[in-house]
Amino acid sequence: MQSEQYLSWLALALTPGLGARSAGKLLRQMGSPEAVFNASLTTLESYRLPAAVAQAIHTRQSLSVAAKELAQVQAAGCQLLTWDEPQYPPRLREIYDPPPLLYVRGNIELLSRHSISIVGSRRPTPYGNQMAQRLAKDLADCGLVISSGLARGIDSSAHRGALSSDTGATVGVLGCGIDVVYPKENKKIFEEIAQRGAIVTEFPMGTFPAPQNFPIRNRIIAGMGLGVLVVEGAQYSGSLITARLAMEFGREVYGVPGNATQLSSYGPNQLIKQGAKLVTSWEDVIEELPTPVRSELLPVEAANSEERALLVQQSLAPAERTLYDLLTEDESRHIDDLVELSGLTSSEVLAALFDLELKSVVRQLPGKQFLKVLL
Repeated sequence: MQSEQYLSWLALALTPGLGARSAGKLLRQMGSPEAVFNASLTTLESYRLPAAVAQAIHTRQSLSVAAKELAQVQAAGCQLLTWDEPQYPPRLREIYDPPPLLYVRGNIELLSRHSISIVGSRRPTPYGNQMAQRLAKDLADCGLVISSGLARGIDSSAHRGALSSDTGATVGVLGCGIDVVYPKENKKIFEEIAQRGAIVTEFPMGTFPAPQNFPIRNRIIAGMGLGVLVVEGAQYSGSLITARLAMEFGREVYGVPGNATQLSSYGPNQLIKQGAKLVTSWEDVIEELPTPVRSELLPVEAANSEERALLVQQSLAPAERTLYDLLTEDESRHIDDLVELSGLTSSEVLAALFDLELKSVVRQLPGKQFLKVLL
């Protein structure tokens, strides 16, 4: 897309009082920003826009502001990305209110890769920082892009962990303009991400990091990735907002368990109680991903896994092998289903499942559900 063609997208984004959700609704119904600006005042008002907003669009008063904004974007070495371009994050496009326009600095291709978001407290414990950094590095080594919010604490540790991987990449999602470094002490990591990763925001150039921007920003963090991993977070923290958004979007939610006496452990511990996957290592994250994604991330590991599975099958007793073959890594089965499908008695099934758990090839979930372990 030629830079001049972004003018109408920018003008729509910069229209006072419109907002991303209303702009998205107009774009879906009219097809393009040009169609929005060419619409009559009566048509605009029929979409229940406030009178002042409809008038601002009709008079195209934001087009001159958009031209200045575009010049600033180009001067800063940034790119614009609209939701109808192929480089737009595919999973973000699926949520109910994706930003129609993104500002991007760095490697725009990273936005289309498989990613995991890591979020947590701005005032973490040493344990939280250590876990965030270690998990981010290990997951980045596996080929996942690590997304976070470039805030103090866990976010910064996650970005540092990803950058410490030889092949790792990370994406920082801002709650301010792409030319604003916040917090100031993150200037060095901000520049490193701009060089080796990507920085993304939907907010115009120069936008101050106001508190109300961060819950808006969190939907991008939740929507971009395959899942959200919460390391630490208090009861009413932004990381819990991000996790709940991820649940709404149908993403995986993970939690790193913490000390029950620490306020910062409330968030992940509560999420785990509600069904989030408990995470103590990178394997816990990878094994919850769809099989095609796992195979794509770890093709050699996938081949080795098949070899190990074959060796395991050969070492199992007949009853154990029957149950093992009925289970999968992606979907659990209830014990009653296993009794019915296997043709074994309930006592035989219980004994065989117990032996399979001891061999660490089957895992029991709450409610007498059983799952094959990723080897």
